[in-house]
Amino acid sequence: MNHLVVSRDEWLAARKQHLIKEKELTRLRDELSRQRHELPWVKVEKNYVFDGPEGKETFADLFDGRSQLIVKHFMFGPGWKEGCVGCSLEVDHIDGAPLVHLENHDVTYVAISRAPLEEIEAFKRRMGWHFRWLSSFGSDFNYDYHVSFKQEDIAKGKVYYNYETRDFLSEELSGNSFFYKNESGEIFHTYSSYGRGGEAGLVVYGYLDMAPKGRNETGPNHNLTDWVRHHDRYGAAGTVDPRGRYVPPTESACCHDRENTHS
Repeated sequence: MNHLVVSRDEWLAARKQHLIKEKELTRLRDELSRQRHELPWVKVEKNYVFDGPEGKETFADLFDGRSQLIVKHFMFGPGWKEGCVGCSLEVDHIDGAPLVHLENHDVTYVAISRAPLEEIEAFKRRMGWHFRWLSSFGSDFNYDYHVSFKQEDIAKGKVYYNYETRDFLSEELSGNSFFYKNESGEIFHTYSSYGRGGEAGLVVYGYLDMAPKGRNETGPNHNLTDWVRHHDRYGAAGTVDPRGRYVPPTESACCHDRENTHS
């Protein structure tokens, strides 16, 4: 990797100039967060019911005694053997200390997918996760929050995602939605983020952005599917398609991987 090499004094001067821009970005981010918290809310009128390990749970149950709720829209559809690689990377960041700190600051975190509960539970055991993960199978929840798409929409080749109509990519897509429950038990949808908005929860990207090679996502998709795998699959053959789903290797692909040893 070729790069300009300078004296320590020259490096310090350049670093201080870049620090000015970093501080500008910090102030802009703080202001954007302030404006986000001033956005209007919408009351949740539907009585959603989910399948959880302990049985049926209402939407109000998900708050678990807290006033704030984060829902991770995890890409995992009925019949899938495993969840999206990118979603898996994201929840790897939450399962552990972050979850404890959120719960002790009046915030509950859950993941919700459209796959039946038994399929979710099998994958969750494989990955060793402990956060609450529920199934919305048979519910309108995923459709209402525009992370799952009905067959009639898929047939048109266009779906509504990330606040615009776009070409169909997958029957399930990812996002995060945020909710508030007041003392009267009313629930309000306060915010949702889709697409690259999920990067806010990816600490690994924060470190990569500061590392010498940056994200180093050089193709073919120029995003995390170029390199991220389920955490129990690093070093194995296979690829990840543009939808974030793992594709097992064929015999020829296995041979190619051994020759190039790029895993």
